[in-house]
Amino acid sequence: MEIPRNAFKAALKEGRVQIGLWVGLADPYAAEALAGTGYDWLLIDGEHAPNDVRQILAQLQAVAPYPVHPVVRPVIGDVPLIKQILDVGAQTLLVPVVETADQAAEMVAATRYPPRGIRGVGSALARSSRWNQVDSYLHKADEEMCVLVQVETTKGLLNLEAIAATKGVDGVFFGPADLSASMGHLGNPGHPDVQCAILDGIEAVRRSGKAPGILTADTALAQRYIEAGALFVAVGVDTTLLVRTAKDLAAKFKGGTNAGASSNGAVY
Repeated sequence: MEIPRNAFKAALKEGRVQIGLWVGLADPYAAEALAGTGYDWLLIDGEHAPNDVRQILAQLQAVAPYPVHPVVRPVIGDVPLIKQILDVGAQTLLVPVVETADQAAEMVAATRYPPRGIRGVGSALARSSRWNQVDSYLHKADEEMCVLVQVETTKGLLNLEAIAATKGVDGVFFGPADLSASMGHLGNPGHPDVQCAILDGIEAVRRSGKAPGILTADTALAQRYIEAGALFVAVGVDTTLLVRTAKDLAAKFKGGTNAGASSNGAVY
């Protein structure tokens, strides 16, 4: 049995834009429904959605038959937790709140087996190796790992070039909601200072030879980020799509004022 190829990582390396969707409903049935809707990648969120390792596993299994790449975001960059997430089959991680190059290097090390890293070896118990049925899994796994780190604080911005230059980091994701809060503009990711920081950051990451990424439900902003050089862009969130669509439909029949309501500049 051959190891699954990380097509998402290959696409970023080739400079092909990858369009994604945030998955926060924490349910494999919902994840599978979304897996066939045409996105390049789905973000299974373990930071703000109520996902534990077993729920992440179930969603990875649900989307596996579909032509979409699952990216998993742990609640934080914790080495033992990352080991578990990799063992259930994730090949791409989005690690929140990375503020230094040392942190970024540790996250890379957590995804590599010794001597290149510190990932614990337990492949006989792991879905990732198909329970030791993947030929030479231990020697092939490192090359298919994709590490994306989130820069979402002013400290992270100060260290952006060093973070992006870290060997093994494949991409840097800008978190507009947390970044705007860190910059003193809570709830206002559209503030000119925040937008300037993001666009400058995208340029800096591209200069480093790595892939910039971002999330925004604002279609015009998403297009602007792509034109600026962003390579992995999430353009919506499943919970928001569900709630807004349901409210709009109810308003059409009940004479309410929710139909077509704007997001007031919110990221989601």
